[in-house]
Amino acid sequence: MSVQIAVIDDWQNVAQGVVDWSVLDTVGQVHFLHDYPAQTTTMIERLKGFEVICVMRERSTFDQPLLQGLPNLKLLVTGGMRNAAIDIAAAKALGIQVCGTDSYKHAAPELTWALIMASTRNLLAEANALRAGHWQVGLGGDLYGKTLGILGLGSIGQKVAQFAQVFGMRVIAWSENLTPQRAAEAGVTWVSKRELFEQADILTIHLVLSERSRGLVDAQALGWMKPSARLVNTARGPIVDEQALVQALTAGRLAGAALDVYAEEPLPVDHPFRHLPNVLATPHVGYVSEQNYRQFYQQMIESIQAWADEIGRESCRERV
Repeated sequence: MSVQIAVIDDWQNVAQGVVDWSVLDTVGQVHFLHDYPAQTTTMIERLKGFEVICVMRERSTFDQPLLQGLPNLKLLVTGGMRNAAIDIAAAKALGIQVCGTDSYKHAAPELTWALIMASTRNLLAEANALRAGHWQVGLGGDLYGKTLGILGLGSIGQKVAQFAQVFGMRVIAWSENLTPQRAAEAGVTWVSKRELFEQADILTIHLVLSERSRGLVDAQALGWMKPSARLVNTARGPIVDEQALVQALTAGRLAGAALDVYAEEPLPVDHPFRHLPNVLATPHVGYVSEQNYRQFYQQMIESIQAWADEIGRESCRERV
């Protein structure tokens, strides 16, 4: 058997060294692709020769036109079990099996807390000033006794709440489905949506992107926030109205923002988030950790082996 396997979205050129891909030598040939996503015609030309494609989360969109242009594709394996960038229905109609992997549950909460601390203490400006030959150029903020507002108290939101409680913060939360009882079970105070934005010194977003959450943090919600408050988003970019956020940050209606996700990724080179002095921006690295990558790729290999052994649906972590 000589199956052509593509590991795409390897922008950092790290996939080959995270796990041992040689175990697939008996299955076929593994190719590592480092290109960024492109137009459908370019993607078809790039991927048309592969029977198996491994994708990293939602970096590349596999919609119906792309899937239809890949007649050799039989197995599509994604990092994580939720991938909104894959048209699952179209894949099934074309006979393409789609599988996912488990995720390392601590990567995103840890990155969230790193951004909260770095933004609050103004570490980016201080580090850049030090490199430029300066010394102590600003005044950092504090966390103890402040209020953390969590928009979405799921598994990630609850871990972030635990971090905040260790740091002596008051923690409040709201989402459309959150009840006071569920919030209390996590040691968090339930508040209304408006109260969440009004009271938070730091507001951190941990919602799944859906039609309900898209644009939820709009100009009105940002207008409820204190001028001294900071917004943190490690969930999904489209949850926030980026134009409204840029306006609030530019006008000084918000003290700052720490962002890891954006409406368009990679973030355009001329986007204001790359240049605003009160924005700490990272390139969607919430899931980009050694342990998470090792888990993603190891389970991708296992799914490919299962598929190749015709175990298929029984052993592959199939998405439905």
